[in-house]
Amino acid sequence: MANIKSSKKAIKQIAKRTDNNHELKATVKNNIKNCEKAIASGDKAKATELASTVQKNIDRATSKGLIKKNTADRQKSRLSQKVKNMK
Repeated sequence: MANIKSSKKAIKQIAKRTDNNHELKATVKNNIKNCEKAIASGDKAKATELASTVQKNIDRATSKGLIKKNTADRQKSRLSQKVKNMK
């Protein structure tokens, strides 16, 4: 355990940031899964709506450095391609 006051504060800040980062990454993953479920069920309107939400969340995670840029671009591209190819 830290003895210095600034170290104690830093530990609290790191824990808070870690929780926020984990929450955002989990949100992105869950949104991708939900969108893929909508694609599998054939609901194009819902899939389109969820795809835009996923893209916003992926961009937010990328701007915070949680997801690399190329990974984010790849995920968005694959998802939009799936939505586009729906019948």
